[in-house]
Amino acid sequence: MVTWTLNYTKQAQKDAKKLASSGLKTKAQTLFAILEEDPWQSPPPLEKLVGDLSGAYSRRINIQHRLAYQVLEAEKAVKILRLWTYYE
Repeated sequence: MVTWTLNYTKQAQKDAKKLASSGLKTKAQTLFAILEEDPWQSPPPLEKLVGDLSGAYSRRINIQHRLAYQVLEAEKAVKILRLWTYYE
């Protein structure tokens, strides 16, 4: 089975610190494990994003926060864009 590589943007790294301090780290790690196996796996449901994040997908971490990512098929990589709310 092929595993996908996860790459984190600077913003995602900052967001990860916020997540850890708000007790959501475990939930995010569960999502990372799913993305490493198959970024298209459903459930949990994924949403296709529009606007600034067009071409990216998101999954809920909780009611307020989401994990936003892009799938780079050629490199078998998943680029983690955001791990916090992106409506701010």
